[in-house]
Order: sequence, then C-alpha cells, then structure tokens
Amino acid sequence: MTTYNWYSTLIKPTWSPPAWLFGPVWTVLYILIAISFGAVFYKVWKREVPRIVALPFALNLVFNLSFTYFQFTLQNNLLAAADILLCLATLIWAMVAIFSHKRWITFINIPYLAWVSFATVLQLTITYLNL
Repeated sequence: MTTYNWYSTLIKPTWSPPAWLFGPVWTVLYILIAISFGAVFYKVWKREVPRIVALPFALNLVFNLSFTYFQFTLQNNLLAAADILLCLATLIWAMVAIFSHKRWITFINIPYLAWVSFATVLQLTITYLNL
C-alpha cells in the first residue's frame, strides 16, 4: 500500500495509462516472454542455437525483473530509468541475435518491444517530471 501511495503522488504525463491496464498487459507479455525466451534457452541447451545468443535474453530477464525493485521497492526513478533503458537495449539485441536462427521468436516479441518502448518513454518522462 505504501508503494501505491508513493507512485500515485508522482507527477505523470496526461498520456500515462491507467493503473488497471498494467496487470493485463504484463500477463500477456509474460506468457509471450515465457514461450519465446524458454524456446531460446531450450534451443541453446539442445545446441541448435549458439550459446552467445542466450546472453541478451538472460540479461533482459535480469533487467526486466529489476525494474520493479528499483521503481517500487527503492522508489528510485533514476535507477528505474537506467534499468528500463537497459531492458530496451537488451531486448533489441536479443531480437536481432535470434532473428537469423528462429525468426518466429523475434516476431513473437514485437508486442513486448512495443510495450517496453512505450514504458521507456513513460519512465523517462516520469523521471524528468519528478526531478
């Protein structure tokens, strides 16, 4: 409850989505992430894809999961902004790295890329507005 109270006091842009939207969006995205990232790690394990291809996927998971800690536990917009930039960068890297091996994995991550791109602009805007 303290976290919600803190977040609700932040200045947000008028185009910020309502809080109720985040749950359903992330539910769908985490299903896509589980399928696609799981496929990458499985393909690496089966040696159908070079091991280095899994690196950006693993890093993306770390940055994805770290965001909530930085934003809501530490309540640190600057760390959250840096983290989401790393999340976006590793996602792009991952999509490029897997494209020549398993194109469907790149394509299934387009909704995730769209959301993280939007979330990055949103987080950078919130960070700026609350300096």
